[in-house]
Amino acid sequence: MGDAHRVGVVGLGVISGAYLDTLAGHPAVRVTAVADLDAARSAAAAAALPDARALTVEELLGSPDVDTVLNLTTPAAHAGIALGAIAHGKHVYGEKPLAAGLEEARAVLAAAAGAGVRVGCAPDTVLGTGVQTARAAVEAGTIGRPLSASAVMVTPGHERWHPHPDFYYTAGGGPLLDMGPYYLTSLIHLLGPVRAVTGAAGRLRTERVIGSGPRAGERIPVEVDSHVSGVLEHVNGTLTTLTTSFDGVATTAAPIEVHGEKGSLSVPDPNHFDGEVRLHALGDTRWRALPVTAGYEDGARGIGLLDFLSFDGRRANGEVALHVLETMTALLRSAAQGRRVELTTSAAVPAPVPLTAAADWRGRSAVGSV
Repeated sequence: MGDAHRVGVVGLGVISGAYLDTLAGHPAVRVTAVADLDAARSAAAAAALPDARALTVEELLGSPDVDTVLNLTTPAAHAGIALGAIAHGKHVYGEKPLAAGLEEARAVLAAAAGAGVRVGCAPDTVLGTGVQTARAAVEAGTIGRPLSASAVMVTPGHERWHPHPDFYYTAGGGPLLDMGPYYLTSLIHLLGPVRAVTGAAGRLRTERVIGSGPRAGERIPVEVDSHVSGVLEHVNGTLTTLTTSFDGVATTAAPIEVHGEKGSLSVPDPNHFDGEVRLHALGDTRWRALPVTAGYEDGARGIGLLDFLSFDGRRANGEVALHVLETMTALLRSAAQGRRVELTTSAAVPAPVPLTAAADWRGRSAVGSV
């Protein structure tokens, strides 16, 4: 099996716990260093990991004991951390979006190509059984040729539960850049890349109130659009209508639906790894659940990194993340300018994930693959 791949984690906020639950003790990786602007967070995380040292961010990026940097910082810091890691010859796997802005994201991929290292990016929920089973059904021709799709995400806003929600309402945040990657990455797996978009957006509230934690009751400014809608024109001709909102209480709409000549497919929440995929075939009188046929079973945050490090993986790759980011920024630009915007990037549809038992992906070797 060889030595485990050495991972250093930068950013120890809420999401880091989910990643460390997956990575800590995994035979293919070893978390050797952790860093956060809050030194107490770093110390606590290092104390809970058998091989990790608490370092400063600069020390971790330059550490000879780190092969890949797991970048879990806030969106505004994604590009800076990634570029710092790449400058030290390290691979990078980061949380979504790839960067707060498109040019920053391009710079990250260009730097990685120049340095001969790889860039991976969340979301990895798309690799679970929910989206992958739906993808297998589409590719098998279960609904015939896809003609249209819809994707809907509606929530009152993360300030209700997140103790420090400020970054959701500043540059790099908002419902589209925060939650859109789950939906758009899934749509690329299901329908392929996007060639053009038309968008509309609004921001009717200028502040939000934190609902939990030590800052409960504090008002924070809203600096980005909190409701974004649009139409995506896929390269294959399929049209997707997309809505992402921090301005609604609830919705009965399916997270994703794909409509074809022979049937309609209901896809579960792409923010989760699993969920029921349902089919309504032409001529049927009801929806029926499809059996699970593809994806990582019992998936958890971090399997994208494990896949990225594996010999045949790299599905959560930087090229897809760049295309997703351009799709989102193009929607926002379209909304601001009132016009259709053609995209300059594309991405190959990643390889599908065969049905993989939890015991298999948890025990998989990633040594020597990047």
